Amino acid sequence: MNLVMLALLGCKAGEAPADTAETGGADTGVIDTAPPGPDAFADVVESFTPGAFAGFGQDKLPDVVLGPPTGAEGGNASLDVLSLGEGGVIILGFDDIGLIDGEGPDLLVFENPFTGWYEPGVVGVSEDGVDFVEWPCDATNAEEDYPGCAGVGLVYAHPENGIDPTDPAVAGGDAFDLAEIGVSRARFVRIREPGTGSYEGTSAGFDLDAVAVVNGESL
Repeated sequence: MNLVMLALLGCKAGEAPADTAETGGADTGVIDTAPPGPDAFADVVESFTPGAFAGFGQDKLPDVVLGPPTGAEGGNASLDVLSLGEGGVIILGFDDIGLIDGEGPDLLVFENPFTGWYEPGVVGVSEDGVDFVEWPCDATNAEEDYPGCAGVGLVYAHPENGIDPTDPAVAGGDAFDLAEIGVSRARFVRIREPGTGSYEGTSAGFDLDAVAVVNGESL
């Protein structure tokens, strides 16, 4: 049980949390964009298709997944996230700075894991928003902490703590290198929940906080 689920347990039995949005599975389409100005974070939610048991964070879209990560003190899990639900998929776009293959990791993906509880996500990128290439993710290999998946690395960066959210050495989250999948540049990031966990409530599956460009170029 992750911290999103823990937060929801305060409601009375049989009642939905006050901030729970209606879920389903229908693609919501383009949602909105972040405030203007170049930065290293996603600028638009191109689409979000919630899976079963999603709901947490939908009332805060799109801002909840745009902008920098909001890790809690000491790498504790944040509640400023969007739960994808079982099999849920989200596509984020960059309008000002795109990903390029540089030295070391090129992309950071931030979930809200805490030690001993992980909800893996499969990450893919695209230049045109149509054809995506994914990093291999072993979403059933809990013994090795789900190699290749997002949703494992604790998050340390927060807008108010001075930690650089684009520095893989200190920011936390999960790092991805475009060279590993033979991609030279990308403008879109897709995260999908692989449907391999146990689902209940309205906070199931991968909980997205933010994505950040490590190596990028102006668009």
